[in-house]
Amino acid sequence: MSKGRSEAAAGASGILLKYLQEQNRPYSAQDVFGNLQREHGLGKTAVVKALEQLAQQGKIKEKMYGKQKIYFADQDQFDVVSDADLQGLDAKILALTAKVQSLQQSCRHMEAELKELTSALTTPEMQKEIEELKKECAGYRERLKNIKAATNHVTPEEKEQVYKEGQKYHKEWRRRKRMATELSDAILEGYPKSKKQFFEEVGIETDEDHNVKLPDP
Repeated sequence: MSKGRSEAAAGASGILLKYLQEQNRPYSAQDVFGNLQREHGLGKTAVVKALEQLAQQGKIKEKMYGKQKIYFADQDQFDVVSDADLQGLDAKILALTAKVQSLQQSCRHMEAELKELTSALTTPEMQKEIEELKKECAGYRERLKNIKAATNHVTPEEKEQVYKEGQKYHKEWRRRKRMATELSDAILEGYPKSKKQFFEEVGIETDEDHNVKLPDP
């Protein structure tokens, strides 16, 4: 092995040993490669060889998990953690978890506020909208002015008179229709043909023939 390759292998081993000790959790070679490749530019082959070498040297532990090897830091190098220390770590984890949740909630509020601000009208857009509304209002005022100035308005008295006359004619319409119906029914009692044939022969046209409906009383 050349000097350059030896130095590269030693560098990879140092990086991986430090990473496993800091993380202190099991990883496969693929996991280590995926986590460190971007930051350190390590190739997968170099990672696999460095992990195997570290395991052979006893600097890390190696175990088979299914069909793949798992690597993790040698636990003998770490101090024994007391129950009090574990409880302290648990409390710290809970505090950090609560802080993360609070920050996530704040982020959601800020995202909602940002979305609201970005969807709101800008100052130039608002000014344009105001001008358009002013023009629309001016048009309504002009129409109202013309309506007020017109001389052909219907007074309440005139409106009431038209309504009364309409009621009168509707009443007469109902009376005459009832009389015509009673008369035709009387004739049809002794008429040998159908009602439709009778109306056609006599020349009677009904409201229905002209799609006319008598208004409700």
